[in-house]
Amino acid sequence: MFRWLGSGVLALCLLMGCASRQSPQRLVDADEVRRVLHTLAADDMQGRAVFTPGVERAADFIASEFTKIGLEPYAGEPGFRQTWEVVQIRPATWEVTFDGEEIPEDRIIVSSNRPGVNWNTDPDVALIQIKAGDDFAQRFREVATSGGDAVVVVDTSFANLFGRYRSFLMRERVNPEHSGAPTPSVVYVLAGSVPTSFRVAFTNVIEKQPLFNVLAVLPGKSRPNEYVIFSAHYDHIGIIDPVGQDSVANGADDDASGVSAVISLANYYKKLNDNARTLIFAAFTAEEIGLVGSKYFSTTIDADEVVAMINIEMIGKDARFGPNSLYVTGYSQSDLAEIMQRNVENTGFTFHPDPYPTQNLFYRSDNASLAAMGVPAHTFATVQIDRDKYYHTVADEVETLAIENIVSSIHAIAMGAGSIVSGDDTPSRIPKLGQ
Repeated sequence: MFRWLGSGVLALCLLMGCASRQSPQRLVDADEVRRVLHTLAADDMQGRAVFTPGVERAADFIASEFTKIGLEPYAGEPGFRQTWEVVQIRPATWEVTFDGEEIPEDRIIVSSNRPGVNWNTDPDVALIQIKAGDDFAQRFREVATSGGDAVVVVDTSFANLFGRYRSFLMRERVNPEHSGAPTPSVVYVLAGSVPTSFRVAFTNVIEKQPLFNVLAVLPGKSRPNEYVIFSAHYDHIGIIDPVGQDSVANGADDDASGVSAVISLANYYKKLNDNARTLIFAAFTAEEIGLVGSKYFSTTIDADEVVAMINIEMIGKDARFGPNSLYVTGYSQSDLAEIMQRNVENTGFTFHPDPYPTQNLFYRSDNASLAAMGVPAHTFATVQIDRDKYYHTVADEVETLAIENIVSSIHAIAMGAGSIVSGDDTPSRIPKLGQ
């Protein structure tokens, strides 16, 4: 039973299609949501890490759902796959010594797209410290985007966080196939103090690999060249250090919950079959290693023709604002969320500004590339990112999710986007990055 604010009966009626233009079918089938979640978050999907058989199976499953619904491939891509080639970079060897003392391998993170380096207290390599008491996530982001080669000494008080970051950062990096010049190399070392001398040596294996987004289209009836995108990422972080007998990071909330929403919305709008604007349903790959899939997609579409992008990320638990609420990253950058709030008036559902401004979430999910190009592109989420103990762990399983929270979120997104899909409302544009 859904948990609504205010009058439960009224809200349920409004959100499940009692208004005359809604489909007589149930807007969202909770059993179907469960089926999708259990399929994508099953152990045999291997945590859906890129370049694994598990992510291949996940893509095939999503494509089969789009086929069953009766959607068209994006740009005629066979099998609903938008495929391109990237350069995969995997750490092969790494060695660090501080003041002549060798650092254990599990206290080192290498972030580089070079074949290798050999630094011996190089004056061109910055020595940076993340100190006890710092905001670890914020400092990590600052260092990663600082623009130069660096050795980063991470205080041992961050040992647990360091281990979590290491579990996925030491997997692989990807560059677009056409990318040429190497980017700065950053080596993070968990240590008690900053050394007076250091030696750093590492090598990477570099090879070409395919990646693929899964994209489907529902053509618009009267405004086919205006696009509304509903998206989520289907990759996760794969096999990680075991906890007990479990080493599969299933990614049920992150982001099988979002993919279940995209599939449910595709099914709903196909049944309704009165969308003025063309709808694109996107399951992006490689979000976890740098928003790679959505960045590529953004190069294949005219951003000026995209009216809105609703990206859905981790909706499996109540938001900080309670049940029947979503928060929207970059809320004030456009009026998309305000339009959607008007459309769910009197339902008891609410859209809120992102309550985690220091996390910079607006540019950390798949909405970012199109937002930078001026599209009203926002991420809709419920995850309490500052306290979710299941995030990027083996415990992110379907059993930890509140299915009714996912269902109510899908209801609200469908209803909220209604006037945009129908062409009655057009959200304001986001200022293009750099303008």
